[in-house]
Order: sequence, then C-alpha cells, then structure tokens
Amino acid sequence: MAAIKRLFRTARVVSPDRIVFDVKGNDYRLVTAVDFEKQIVWIKWIGTHAEYDRIDLNTIAHERTEADSK
Repeated sequence: MAAIKRLFRTARVVSPDRIVFDVKGNDYRLVTAVDFEKQIVWIKWIGTHAEYDRIDLNTIAHERTEADSK
C-alpha cells in the first residue's frame, strides 16, 4: 500500500482491496477493487465528488437520483 501512495499521491486506501483515487484536481473520484496477487484492478465506480458522497465504498451502492430513473 505504501507503494500505491508513493506512486499516486491522491490515492486513499479504504480497505486491503479498495482504493479511491482523486481525478482532475478532486473534481472526480475513481473507486477501484484490487487483487494484488493476480495483479488485477477493477473499476468499481467513477463519478463526481458530489456523487461520491452518496455511495457506500464497500458495496458501491448509491442513491438513485431522479435523473437515474429517466
């Protein structure tokens, strides 16, 4: 995890397999799941900072907005 933080200063380690990255000066957030043993990264979610505040990082379940239902 220290290597991740060293390479990506905006990275925040949420759990042993979940890392959040700030994108474009913290305008967007990228949530990833990582399997270090298999060297695989899954993009779990990407969205604005405001949308990020509404998700559960562990399940990536977020509130449906009116725009989502249209």
